[in-house]
Amino acid sequence: MSTFFHMGGYAFYVWTSYALFFVVLLADYLAPRLRQKRILRELRARMARQKARESGKPQHPDDTHSRPT
Repeated sequence: MSTFFHMGGYAFYVWTSYALFFVVLLADYLAPRLRQKRILRELRARMARQKARESGKPQHPDDTHSRPT
């Protein structure tokens, strides 16, 4: 069993490669989900600002300034 983990002297390279592979796999799994959450949060905020602007009352202190459209 120890020869399996020792990998003929290449254990550091082999196990580092496996670890790096799983880190990249995890990042590849999480990145789209985190991006989707961020985009949905930004869209909700944009819709809330637009709704507040249409109703005439600012919802956020930054919305009191006129912005070019």
